Amino acid sequence: MATNKFNRRSFLKGSASAAALMSLPVPGVSQTALPTRMEWQVFKTTPQYASFLNALKLMKAATDATKPTSWAYWVDVHLNYCPHMVPYFFAWHRGYLYYFEQQLRTVSGDSALTLPYWDYYKYPDMPSEFTDPASGNPLYISGRVNTDVYGALTLAPYASSIINMQRGTSNSYEASFESAPHNPVHNIIGGWMADMSSPTDPIFFVHHANVDRLWDAWCAEASTIVPAQNSSYWSGSFTYATNLTIAKSKCYRPEILNYRYPAPNNVPTVLPQSAQQGRIIRVQAQLAPILVRPAFGNFPNTAARRISNRRRSLGGVANVTLKEASVSARLPLQPSDISSLKDAMSTAAASAAPEAQASTTTFKYPCLVLDKLAITALGKNGGYYYNIYLNLPARGDADVARASHFIGTFGAFEASGAIHHNSRTLTLSLTDVLQNLGVADLNEAVISLVRVNGPNSPKGDVLNVGEMRVELSTDGP
Repeated sequence: MATNKFNRRSFLKGSASAAALMSLPVPGVSQTALPTRMEWQVFKTTPQYASFLNALKLMKAATDATKPTSWAYWVDVHLNYCPHMVPYFFAWHRGYLYYFEQQLRTVSGDSALTLPYWDYYKYPDMPSEFTDPASGNPLYISGRVNTDVYGALTLAPYASSIINMQRGTSNSYEASFESAPHNPVHNIIGGWMADMSSPTDPIFFVHHANVDRLWDAWCAEASTIVPAQNSSYWSGSFTYATNLTIAKSKCYRPEILNYRYPAPNNVPTVLPQSAQQGRIIRVQAQLAPILVRPAFGNFPNTAARRISNRRRSLGGVANVTLKEASVSARLPLQPSDISSLKDAMSTAAASAAPEAQASTTTFKYPCLVLDKLAITALGKNGGYYYNIYLNLPARGDADVARASHFIGTFGAFEASGAIHHNSRTLTLSLTDVLQNLGVADLNEAVISLVRVNGPNSPKGDVLNVGEMRVELSTDGP
C-alpha cells in the first residue's frame, strides 16, 4: 500500500464526481476561496449563526425520518452505518459531516452556511448556547450528565511515537484518537451522546467537526504517514443511506469536499487551564494520579481455548462488574501462552508497516477482548468511563509509567456501539503496549480498569463484562 509523508504544501487535489445528495465541488477552486468552518465562539458572531439555528429548528420539526430534511434521518444514518473501533472512523465521519452540511444549506437557504466546530482543547466547557433550556432553543437537549469535558482530554494521540494514520498499523493516530479523546467526550457528556444515536444531541456535530479539524491538523504534521490518495486504502466508497454514498478518496482532504479550517490549524500541545481558588492550574483530569495499582476483584477464571479458526483465547476472567471503584483482574496465562505472546511479538514488526498484509494462518496479533457486554440502567446515561492498562507497577508510583501501559478506553458509548452492532464485544489491540513494555520479562497479564468521572457521575453497577480475555488472532483487532 502506497503511503506518503502527508504535508499541506504537497496536497494533490482530487477530481470531483456527482454524489447522490448534492454534487461534489468542481476542482480548481483556490484554497483561500474555500468556505471556512469556524470555531463556535467566532461562528456565533456571524450571520451564519441565525441560519444554523433556523436549519436545526426546521429539521427537528420535520417528522418524516425517511427524508434528509429531517433530523431523525441523520440520526439513523449514524446509527445504521457508522464505523467505530474499525477502519475509516475518520474518513466515514468526514463524508457524513459533508452531507449534513449540505443539508443545512438547503434547509436554511443559506449557501454560505458552514458547520461550526467546538475546540474543547481551548474551551472545555460546553458553549452556553447549548445549555440554555429556553423554549425553542434547538441547541438544547435534556439528559446530558455533564457539560464540560476536562476529564476526556489527553495529548496521547500527539505523542512523537504516533506516526501512522490508519487503524491496523502500529502507533495509529486513528486508533489512539478514537480511544481518547473522542470516546471519552461522548461518555463524559452522557445522555444521548453515550449512545449510538448520539447525533440526537446537536453537540455531536460540533464535536465531530472538531474531530475532523484535529485529524486535518495532524495530517499536516511533517512526521505523519498517511496512505497516498491513489493507494488501495482509498478504494471503494462509504454508504450513508440508500442512494447516498461517497468515494473514500473524496474524504482524503477537506479541500476536495470544498471546505477548509482557519489557519494556522495546529494540533494541541497543552491541556486547557482552569481558574481554581484564585490561581491557574493545569487541568489533567483524565490523568489523575494512579497512586497504586487498583485492588484485584474476585473474578472466576476462564480457560484458554480456540474461539474460531482465526482467534485463540489465552485465558481470562468472567463476570466483571464495573462500578465507581477502579479494579484490577489477573488473567491467568500458562507458560505456553506467554511463549505464544512472545512469538507473536517477534513477528509484530512486519504488521507495523503500512504495507503489511494480514496473515491468514499465523496467530500474531495480541488483543484484549471484552465480551458479552451489558449496560445497566444506571450506567446507560454515561458521565464516566474507564482507562484500561496492562501490568501497571504493583509497587511504587504507578503513575510514572502509566502512558506505556495504556491500552484504551471503555464506557457506555463503546458498549452501546458493540451491543448495537450485535457483537457485544470490544476488541483492543495489545501490540503497541507490549512493544512499549517489552515481552522478555512478561510473566502475567494484569488488566486494570481505572475509573474516570465527570463532575456528575453514577455510583453503583454500570457495566458488565461477561468475559475479559487475552486473545491471539490471525487478522488483528
